[in-house]
Amino acid sequence: MPNYVSFFAGCIFLLASVATGCAAQRAGLKDVGFTIQVGAFSEVKNAERLARKLQEKGVEAFYFKRENGIYAVRFGDFLRREDASSTARRLVKERVISSYFIAPPKPAVPTTMREPVLEKAPAPSLKKPPRPSAVAAVPAPPVRKAEPAAEPRRDRSDMGSIAARTAERFVGIPYRWGGDTVVDGMDCSGFVRAVYNLCGVNIPRTSRDQFKVGDVVAKEELKDGDLVFFGSSAEEINHVGIFVGNGRFVHAPRRGDDIKVSTMDDAYFLKRFVGAKRYF
Repeated sequence: MPNYVSFFAGCIFLLASVATGCAAQRAGLKDVGFTIQVGAFSEVKNAERLARKLQEKGVEAFYFKRENGIYAVRFGDFLRREDASSTARRLVKERVISSYFIAPPKPAVPTTMREPVLEKAPAPSLKKPPRPSAVAAVPAPPVRKAEPAAEPRRDRSDMGSIAARTAERFVGIPYRWGGDTVVDGMDCSGFVRAVYNLCGVNIPRTSRDQFKVGDVVAKEELKDGDLVFFGSSAEEINHVGIFVGNGRFVHAPRRGDDIKVSTMDDAYFLKRFVGAKRYF
């Protein structure tokens, strides 16, 4: 009997893991809750200005480029929508922000990653219908309703790709995390934290703390969305980026510089590579 109990307990645990579709809990992290999104700027400097204004009020805000090329600002991590709305209304009253949007937790997989389900119409009959007087009425066969398409599971491959593609949207943006009040070296970790926030996962603020969580990944097994860390040692990490495939990673090189793509085999990064972590 104990063997059966262990077997069923293991099955329940496995099913629960598959149902979540997200490995944030496995990595010792937590999902991002409701967030507040504001602004629709065509110029990045306006989004940066709003983010800095919020940061000066102690709000951890970041700006990003949406798929349509428009910049927006996002902040907050609320358990309930009501809490996010209350905070947003207070900031509106204080004239810090104007209009806003409450973003729900756990963003869905983009429609481009969904397979379309086409419903086929029944083929037309080539036979002429019989005259009503000659044939008794026959009840029409029951119409079988099309089953709704299953919601795609947020597995690791999906979310890793989403994180990588999100990171690539930042390329070319002059990034300054925390304005002038944060220590040097925070820009790179702030950038990857912003990307992961958009993907629904809350990771630590500094690159050193980010390296302490997640699952270890060998360099030859890197996949889209993994974080790559650099420094003189595991105890002296001072840079981090997001792997986007083909030996490349996206990162914030230095304060005020543009987000850019670099290669893992660059002499500087090759010498200072410390390790990689996976969070999905």
